[in-house]
Amino acid sequence: MIDVWLLTALVLVVWISLSAIRAIAGPTLPDRVVALDTINTLMVAIMIILSVVYREVILVDVAIVYALLSFVSTLYIAKYLEGGI
Repeated sequence: MIDVWLLTALVLVVWISLSAIRAIAGPTLPDRVVALDTINTLMVAIMIILSVVYREVILVDVAIVYALLSFVSTLYIAKYLEGGI
């Protein structure tokens, strides 16, 4: 059972590395922002998977706070790119 969860986390790490390549080589700044938001979302998913594997509820709380901060920072970056700040 644990092997399935860890394999899923490994697949998410591969997706994170592909998103990191997109964040580095993105042709425009909004592409880079979307890639970074994707990385943040996948990190939240990995935290949830690790909380299931290690049976630690505190990781779910950390994932929720991280997701909230990631969402707010993405909103501020989008507002900055739009020219609102």
